[in-house]
Amino acid sequence: MAAGESGTPARAGERRIRQRVGKAMLFIAAVLVLSACAHQVAGTVSQDAEAPGFFSGIIHGLFFPIAWVFSLFADDIAIYAVPNDGGWYNFGYFIGITALGGGTLKWLED
Repeated sequence: MAAGESGTPARAGERRIRQRVGKAMLFIAAVLVLSACAHQVAGTVSQDAEAPGFFSGIIHGLFFPIAWVFSLFADDIAIYAVPNDGGWYNFGYFIGITALGGGTLKWLED
């Protein structure tokens, strides 16, 4: 067999790469389709100046593990502030949780 025929290891490698790219594109498309269905409930977002925002989200994200444990035993403790100011609170909450887990500080180890 010549180097360019379909049975060579080079062709098999190209085929695997195409399959992986195809699966990744399918996964991304599925995530985009499902995220298009998401919406926020009107009562959960507040335009009030006193509503928890970005920095409150960071703090709440950092305290997540403690709040979660206590929320298992007490009904008046929540792990997430509702109502909040929406996207900025969510972003801060995400940063707080990932910083706690070391996800955002991983680059310091390198």
